[in-house]
Amino acid sequence: MAIKVGDKLPQATFRVMTAEGPAAKTTEDLFKGRKVVLFAVPGAFTPTCHKNHLPGFLAKAGEIKAKGVEEIFVTGVNDVFVMDAWAKASGGAGVIGFLSDGNADFAKEIGLSMDGSGFGLGTRSQRYSMVVEDGVVTALNVEEAPGKADASGAEALLAQL
Repeated sequence: MAIKVGDKLPQATFRVMTAEGPAAKTTEDLFKGRKVVLFAVPGAFTPTCHKNHLPGFLAKAGEIKAKGVEEIFVTGVNDVFVMDAWAKASGGAGVIGFLSDGNADFAKEIGLSMDGSGFGLGTRSQRYSMVVEDGVVTALNVEEAPGKADASGAEALLAQL
């Protein structure tokens, strides 16, 4: 069953790149006591993710944070090294946080994984965006098709804040 508004995020661990190398960060580390935007992509560098979904959040980051959001995170089922390369290549490093869900553990735990094996991608995350306040989902937008970033895009999310 997929996560819904009012649900608390499950305990999960992401990988993030630090100056010292990869590090583990839990949902508690990232979301407890904070208002955060989290959006998910099926894959770093994939066309819709790289050319549409991520750029929208980068362009609107200032406006989103002006609404009281402390941090914006993107997650994808890619390893921490790919997410770090994507952060640097996209200009997103230092603007938003890049969270690796390399084994799709978080995506599966919240019921938003998808089977991308028909495209050679294996298990991936569905595309979505959410607002999380102190670990509780207060807004959730899940795309119907992985190639679209309308309902889960920055503009739609900004209108909910």
